Amino acid sequence: MTDALNTLATEYDMLPRGGTVLCAVSGGADSVYLLHRLWLLRDILGFNLIAAHYNHCLRGAESERDEAFVRDFVAKWCGPQRFDGPHGAHTLPAVELVVGRGDVAGEAARQGRGLEETARDMRYAFLRDTARRLGCDRIATAHTADDNAETLLLHLIRGTGLQGLAGIAPRRGDLVRPMLTTTRREVEEYLALYSIPHVEDSSNSDERFTRNRIRRQVVPLLEELNPGFVRRMADTTRYLRSDNDFLNAQAAQVCAHARWAEDDLVIEARYLADAPAAIAPRAARRLLEMMGDGDTDCSAAHLEAIVDLCRGDDPSAVAFLPGGRLAQRVYGELLLTTRDDPRPPFEPVTPVRGENPIPGTDWKLVLEEDPWPGLVIRPRRQGDELTRPGRKSRTVKKLMIDEKIPRRDRERVPVAADGDGVIAVAGLGGNARHPRFGAALRFIRRERTDTTTETERMEG
Repeated sequence: MTDALNTLATEYDMLPRGGTVLCAVSGGADSVYLLHRLWLLRDILGFNLIAAHYNHCLRGAESERDEAFVRDFVAKWCGPQRFDGPHGAHTLPAVELVVGRGDVAGEAARQGRGLEETARDMRYAFLRDTARRLGCDRIATAHTADDNAETLLLHLIRGTGLQGLAGIAPRRGDLVRPMLTTTRREVEEYLALYSIPHVEDSSNSDERFTRNRIRRQVVPLLEELNPGFVRRMADTTRYLRSDNDFLNAQAAQVCAHARWAEDDLVIEARYLADAPAAIAPRAARRLLEMMGDGDTDCSAAHLEAIVDLCRGDDPSAVAFLPGGRLAQRVYGELLLTTRDDPRPPFEPVTPVRGENPIPGTDWKLVLEEDPWPGLVIRPRRQGDELTRPGRKSRTVKKLMIDEKIPRRDRERVPVAADGDGVIAVAGLGGNARHPRFGAALRFIRRERTDTTTETERMEG
């Protein structure tokens, strides 16, 4: 294991032995390279592999072509593999493919957002939902060293700090990018060497998009001025990422003093006020991440506004943040909350055998046996806990935060429970510690995936 992909995957434990990796595949050169490499590595490293393709339905016949290509490629290039070793022969199964689709243009128009941003959010939502449903340990995407260099240049153009200069993270939780130190030229040479097909996305040549102009105009010029520019940028971001990680770790120590007050986050203002200038905004960012809504919409100005609240003298000052969030000084404390009023909880339902719509929610319960005494479908309660198979027990509230379920919607997520506690939570799965774990009940949510069709997704 000496090449760039193998080295990076090992360094960040991207391909865990005995685990399952979900590989995102668009059909383009980078993702085809990644899928083929993982297909070859799965026996050596001992992980399971599943492929996933998301059809954004943005380019008409070309989008359908891409989906058809991925289906054909997975069937022809990622089939069963037979191996003969010192301990006998064994065969790995063909790679499973999961395909999703969504009306990105319609959703972007409904939300008043850009196509690229909406497409990304819908694609990652599909990948995360698929990974959770199939029990995948990692989600692998095909970001390359070239993508990393382009991202760094984009951040420089728009203005950034060390966080932006660190580029794309090789790993963020279960999301991994094994090709982040692999160049696009290496990908093209590999595909040509083995005559591996791929498709081209025509939108990649549309220079109305800033990233495409950087890719097609700026990066080639920089490579001409300094051959090996992309490779050197990979090294530069690695050095800067180390510095950034150290500062973020210092910020995390500040945030360790925060506490939860129901769904709000509270910390004594002095902890941020006394933090060095390099740490305080990072602590503000980390606090927003802890709320479960991320910080992608928060600029440096928003983070500085939170720090200013902590350092100011006004005991009731307020800073309004994107995404309906609110930072408020309450005398000696900083309160992070949301401006959205929670939706009222739904009325509990006593289920019967068969399908049970849950009024006021997006869910129904299917019960395949007669109900037992005490079985009820209700909103969450304080202290509810859920233990997913192979994981530690956690409160339902914290799991909802982790899954980024908006605060206002949490009282509309059904919980199946009886006298022994929580059996299952819609969208979160079943409770492995409950005596009836694996009982013949499941939650189903109807999801609209385009303007004309609906699909059912089953949740444990």
